[in-house]
Amino acid sequence: MTKAEIQLVRALADKRGRAEHGLFIAEGEKLIGELRASHLRVRRIFALEGLFEGPETETVSPRDMERISQLKTPSNSLALVEIPRHRLDAEHLGNRLTLALDEVQNPGNLGTIIRLADWFGIGDIVCSEGSADCFNPKVVQATMGAILRVRIHYAPLTPLLAGAAARGVAVYGTFLDGEDIYSADLTPGGIIVMGNEGRGVTDAVARTVTRRLFIPPYPAGREGSESLNVASHCRHGDGHRLLGVPPASAQLTARRTGHATRTSECGGAGRPASPHFFRAIRRANCLHILNILYFCKLKHTRLCRNTDSR
Repeated sequence: MTKAEIQLVRALADKRGRAEHGLFIAEGEKLIGELRASHLRVRRIFALEGLFEGPETETVSPRDMERISQLKTPSNSLALVEIPRHRLDAEHLGNRLTLALDEVQNPGNLGTIIRLADWFGIGDIVCSEGSADCFNPKVVQATMGAILRVRIHYAPLTPLLAGAAARGVAVYGTFLDGEDIYSADLTPGGIIVMGNEGRGVTDAVARTVTRRLFIPPYPAGREGSESLNVASHCRHGDGHRLLGVPPASAQLTARRTGHATRTSECGGAGRPASPHFFRAIRRANCLHILNILYFCKLKHTRLCRNTDSR
């Protein structure tokens, strides 16, 4: 590898460098293989001997991989990929489930949320301009390829959500004073709001929420952890903050639906989660989104079956 190539790769670890060059980093044989088969353009691949072939591939030594890898344990390959540009169709957000992330700043949390969204078939996530960059190397690795299938947009959330609410789109948020999610009448489409890890949903965004939901503990009245929410540090008195999924709420979903593996084991992936992934789910409060997504999808499926039977 040349010195210029090493400097380019290192520059892409920073948001400013990614914006300047229009590229992001992806590491690992599996992820790069998926990228090559996707609609995204892979500009360059640096890999150990025998992994990839093609004009964009350059064989490098293990020493070079140690110098350019962004991972604690250097991978066997690294690709430079062109950043895609997606158009946000705000007028049709209510036709399907969409996520709105309000100042979610931890890269690992954002990556896990993108992965869950992909599992539930959500095609769009709208992030506030203060949220983490979805092409941060840590985010890309945490998505495990889901970033190829989920469109990430950055836009001012308050006017976007206010406009959607004015058109009759359901804007969901979870609050301590909200309606019990297990008895609520949920729509198959709508926007689900998730807040910052420490501060929760901002006041301006909270005012755009039209459906306030609450996810109770299991069994009812049980005292457990105060919150596994994104806003885990918020006080009970802050009713406008995004609050509380006790850890056993996933068990409630599993017992009521009979889908224990999908809901309680790994946040939607249908297979046992690694300890690292489970910790990421807890930090990101992905049980929150998991409950809402599952119930919305479940009700939508039942609605379709009832229509077909007629």
